[in-house]
Amino acid sequence: MANRFRGYLPVVIDVETAGFNHNTDALLEISAVVIGMDEQGWLYPMEAVECHVNPFEGANLEQSALEFTGINPNDPDRIAMAINEVEALDSIFKPVRKSIKSYGCKRAILVGHNASFDLNFLNAAVARCDHKRNPFHPFSSFDTATLAGLAYGQTVLAKACEAASIDFDGRAAHSARYDAEKTAELFCSIVNQWRTLGGWNL
Repeated sequence: MANRFRGYLPVVIDVETAGFNHNTDALLEISAVVIGMDEQGWLYPMEAVECHVNPFEGANLEQSALEFTGINPNDPDRIAMAINEVEALDSIFKPVRKSIKSYGCKRAILVGHNASFDLNFLNAAVARCDHKRNPFHPFSSFDTATLAGLAYGQTVLAKACEAASIDFDGRAAHSARYDAEKTAELFCSIVNQWRTLGGWNL
């Protein structure tokens, strides 16, 4: 793995938010899936980690965004599970740092579907919390929307998964965990297919 992506460990991040502005709108869910590699050099998704996140103090919550994701910040079950941003970042970063060390990598690189959105919200939360142990590259990322456009001619996650013969349940979409898991499957499918075609040798 350390040689495959120049020392960077790919980790899928998906966020669900209360709007599109990473500086003002609440981060409500975050999930991470570390990408593993077997002894033959094939990529596979590892187990997802997810957190429900309490809106930071003064956060904006756009009603249209909440209706789109189906997240109710005031749901008692969600309130019982939700943690603050710094706890969520710690929960996400701990297994990422462990995998970086085990694979001999130097840093993680975010993989996302329209990755700049997820990276901006991640970086904004890191800045708000003044978190000192962010394992991710601050601006580089792998975007599966771009990769899927190249590999399958599709840029929408559900359609790209369909083209890649990956099951996708639209009713489960817009959950950070589900979308992260499907994005991880898609990323592995594309990279492994590229290797099958002779694009990269172990």
